[in-house]
Amino acid sequence: MRIAFLAAPEGVEQVELTDPWQAAVDAGHEPVLVSTEPGEIQAFNHLDKADTFPVDEVVGEASADSFGGLVLPGGVANPDFLRMDDKAVAFVKDFFDRGLPVAAICHAPWTLVEADVVRGRVLTSWPSLRTDLRNAGGTWVDEQVKVCDHGPNKLVTSRKPDDLKAFCEAYLEVFAQEPG
Repeated sequence: MRIAFLAAPEGVEQVELTDPWQAAVDAGHEPVLVSTEPGEIQAFNHLDKADTFPVDEVVGEASADSFGGLVLPGGVANPDFLRMDDKAVAFVKDFFDRGLPVAAICHAPWTLVEADVVRGRVLTSWPSLRTDLRNAGGTWVDEQVKVCDHGPNKLVTSRKPDDLKAFCEAYLEVFAQEPG
């Protein structure tokens, strides 16, 4: 399965990109780094610059129908940047419209709020997003990983880097249930 990993040009939390990416590779999937600009993205270890990663596809040219699922890594700046980019928001919403699974960790659900896909869903995130998610019509829970099927697709969410092992296991299990 081709899995889109959507990240802004700057601000993604490196471990929230690299751990799920490696889990996809180890499971035999093809991870594809999608961003809003060509070139490379700059990852961070919290507030410190970390490694750079080459962009495979640009969000304005990529289509959800060429992927089997979407992973949204966190980092505070990453989803904040993505939710201000109309093409990135439309790309995310398209996965929901097509019924494709989405996995989001930490601050990544901010992009889901902007895509208006949280209403009626049960999800978790970094605790500071709790009010934003509730205001967007979602139900926030404080759990290591939450899989929600109360909508057009399955949504896997986790709170923080400490939850990555459970997040990777859950998203891979959910994505494996998809036909693509």
